[in-house]
Amino acid sequence: MNKFVKGSNKLTKAWAFYDWANSVYPLVISTAVFPIYYSSITSSFANNNGDISFFGIFWNPTSLYDYTLSLSFLIVAFCSPLLSAIADYTGNKLKFMKFFCLLGSLSVMCLFFFNGPETLWVALTFTILASIGFWGSLVFYNAYLPEIAFPDQQDEVSAKGFIYGYAGSVLLLVFSLVMVQKPEWFGILDPSLAPRITFLLVGIWWFGFAQITYRRLPNDIYNRKPEKDYIWKGVRELRLVLRELKNLPQLRYFLISFFLFSVGVQTIVLMAGIFGSKELGLPTTNLILTIILVQIVAIFGAYLFSKLSKKIGNIKSLKLSLVVWGVVCFSCYSLDINQPNVDYYFYGLGILLGFVLGATQTIGRSTYSKLLPQTHDNATYFSFYDVTEKIAIVLGMFIFGILISLTGSMQYSVLSLVAFFALSFLVLSKVKITDFIK
Repeated sequence: MNKFVKGSNKLTKAWAFYDWANSVYPLVISTAVFPIYYSSITSSFANNNGDISFFGIFWNPTSLYDYTLSLSFLIVAFCSPLLSAIADYTGNKLKFMKFFCLLGSLSVMCLFFFNGPETLWVALTFTILASIGFWGSLVFYNAYLPEIAFPDQQDEVSAKGFIYGYAGSVLLLVFSLVMVQKPEWFGILDPSLAPRITFLLVGIWWFGFAQITYRRLPNDIYNRKPEKDYIWKGVRELRLVLRELKNLPQLRYFLISFFLFSVGVQTIVLMAGIFGSKELGLPTTNLILTIILVQIVAIFGAYLFSKLSKKIGNIKSLKLSLVVWGVVCFSCYSLDINQPNVDYYFYGLGILLGFVLGATQTIGRSTYSKLLPQTHDNATYFSFYDVTEKIAIVLGMFIFGILISLTGSMQYSVLSLVAFFALSFLVLSKVKITDFIK
């Protein structure tokens, strides 16, 4: 058994490596290959209005996908606070993290079986379960940050995780792109089989590389000895943290701001591929290349903003990123399929988006970690961070889906997100400066 040494290079690298393992899910499954594959398959059996039948009801396929993801986020938002409180009480964060990782990776592999209208239920069911697995594991993973790194390390360690994640996911996505575009190089005769094999590879990658993290992370650093009625004790743990939150105004302001900008950030990340495909008519290859470019730029964004935060502080760094997000949204609203060189404008916005994506995710996680009080209940506190993000995604996807249904276009859906970035900027101004958060 490895000795636990807070702040050690081996420990922080092992923690960050889980980003390498799991980031293939949000890139390949949530953002790139699966949404485009889903769009292609559902288009093949849609009616003349572009709708598909599910449970006897006709749905816009994009809206149905939105609602499916939203349901998964609601389930995570409902379950994670209680599960996190139980994990804190029993000292079993690592076991919970392993369970959700296994659920997510196996569910992703099951997407292999989605290939037509008769297996649409497979796509929707395992989309929900894979999402629950991914976001559920992140609650416990993020909760380790204040335990494995000191406050003055957390910006850099958080950035290291996202950098590993962006780099690893790009490697697998590049391989997937080659396989999807040139299936004959791999002896694949059915072109629809290539993206489905990608789903298998994502699950294997995620589960396999997670083992490196598991070898180093401690399971119970506070040596807790839980009593048998740990479920009710977990509920009490949750109520205790809720009472503590009432006396932490800076943390509350940050959570409100985080909620508002997460509505915009996560909705854009989840819908960017479908926006480029449906709204701008960009070919699949171009979309995936744009997504790869976003990930590469995000590596530099995460690194540079972690350094910038040391000079101007976390709050000013986050504010700067929010301004850029607002510009990206308004610019996307202005794009038109008939506009000359619209693809180049989309690529340019992708570069800008990638730069602030790395910044926002890195600084957001480390800022929250720095605002936490000295506590043994890190998983419970981070469950509120996670719940805030999940509810934000539900709201963002709901607004996106409703506006698509009402207007028949994604343009106004994108424009609506500008308001959330603006409100987040205003609320973030209420977070007071401290030694670590300027």
